Amino acid sequence: MSKIQTGTAAPVFALAGVDGQKHSLPDALKKGPVLAAFFKVSCPVCQFTFPFLERIYENYGDGKVSFWGVSQDNVHDTREFLDEYGVKFPTLIDADGYQVTKQYRLTNVPTIFLIQPDGKVHTASVGFAKNDLETIAAEIAKASGKTPQALFRNGEKVPEYRPG
Repeated sequence: MSKIQTGTAAPVFALAGVDGQKHSLPDALKKGPVLAAFFKVSCPVCQFTFPFLERIYENYGDGKVSFWGVSQDNVHDTREFLDEYGVKFPTLIDADGYQVTKQYRLTNVPTIFLIQPDGKVHTASVGFAKNDLETIAAEIAKASGKTPQALFRNGEKVPEYRPG
């Protein structure tokens, strides 16, 4: 869970990515909304959720919305996770003391935030929540100016919720 709720200001942060580049929330918000998905590589619910986040990125990741994984693990383990689950969106590292995780007061992963350009949290989701991901996908489609697409495919067995 997080004490950062919908409608509140998201704590400002900057972290290096697995690529070594620095990423800053204020800079990203100048372009548009930011999706920040906190995770641990050993978390089974994170492993289940991230391929769906990648689908959102593939459908709408065009530069108007920033997509960030925020890993609580080291660069090596994070890269292995990204490769194994087919995640291509930028991923930041919060392993050294979990400073950003602490700012966001997280107790569970995955925790996903959709942060609007004004710095306020539009959506905060803990665990795997099918409805929350559909809401996030629709908001990102709108921000990207693209037609919303179904996130979940016909025949996929997708639970409504899995706790993180």
